[in-house]
Amino acid sequence: MANPKRRHSKARTSKRRAHDGLTAVGLSECPNCHERKLPHRACPKCGTYKGRDVLEVKEAS
Repeated sequence: MANPKRRHSKARTSKRRAHDGLTAVGLSECPNCHERKLPHRACPKCGTYKGRDVLEVKEAS
């Protein structure tokens, strides 16, 4: 199995990791309740997806 000949410097390691950062989650707005939700998923607040009720959401008491 191959082993490295020389140690990689901190600068070289940091340059390689420059593109590994996390990206922000793209959120969309629910057309029914106008809450932020993940795209292509049912709204967790009102339980609708594409104009249909697909989840049973409990009312907060």
